Amino acid sequence: MADEDVCVERRGRVLRVTLNRPDKHNPLSRAVLARLREIFEGARDDAQIACAVLTGAGERYFAAGGDLRDLAMVREEPDVRAMATEARAALDAVRDFPVPVVALLNGDAIGGGAELALACDLRVMREGTHIGYIHGRLAITSAWGGGPDLVSMVGPARALRMTARCELVTAALALEWGLADAVAPADSLDATLDAFLEPMLKQTVTA
Repeated sequence: MADEDVCVERRGRVLRVTLNRPDKHNPLSRAVLARLREIFEGARDDAQIACAVLTGAGERYFAAGGDLRDLAMVREEPDVRAMATEARAALDAVRDFPVPVVALLNGDAIGGGAELALACDLRVMREGTHIGYIHGRLAITSAWGGGPDLVSMVGPARALRMTARCELVTAALALEWGLADAVAPADSLDATLDAFLEPMLKQTVTA
């Protein structure tokens, strides 16, 4: 199944979800976030799925954060709170998915895109990509649950370093810090992903 902004397909026992606006750096509009929630909540009872892969189209960005054009319309406090709540619910649908969700970072994950990547259970990054909490550049906070995820993953000191400096962490450093679970050469991203998923696909299917 595909729509304008998100593509969904089954590859055997793998659910693959692709953010599909590469010309706009795969932004996370409210509609995209709602669609992600729908996809992951709708598939959670499918016992034939062994794992899910969440990625972005193109080669530059996994996701470049919130859709600024869409978010510019969110001005009043009740609307801001509602948007943050809805976005958190979308990422919680990823966090709470009953089988592993692997973020395949085909490009940079920044801002809300980094929060989405960390909402996944595991991350495979292509060499040359980065992950960064750059919210401070926009005078916003990580309101989608990504702050606690970051602290839990890298510890408070490194989390403060990343957020206070809006640091773009390289794939190599992400692997060292535990933000990434594998780093793929640029010319073998799919092969690295397949090898990474192979042990998961050997797990027993529940009845």
